Amino acid sequence: MTPEVALEMVREMLATAGLVSSPILGTALIVGMLVSIFQVVTQIQEMTLTFVPKMLSIIGIIFIFGTWMLSTIVLYTEGMFRRIVELM
Repeated sequence: MTPEVALEMVREMLATAGLVSSPILGTALIVGMLVSIFQVVTQIQEMTLTFVPKMLSIIGIIFIFGTWMLSTIVLYTEGMFRRIVELM
């Protein structure tokens, strides 16, 4: 295995991880910001107020994007197994 092939595999892995995790991270960021703005406006400083909406929204996003996320990971894994066989 050449360093170029190894770097390409790492690049593809990082791109796939970023693509798959972006719906969950983006949702958590947006919900966290909205809850923080709500807390600042109302001066309610309850810790569970930030936790519960984030968890519910993340669960919803997993239900919505779960099949796409799983299929993306499966395609990546199949590609890596094919690439490993070609390198031997």
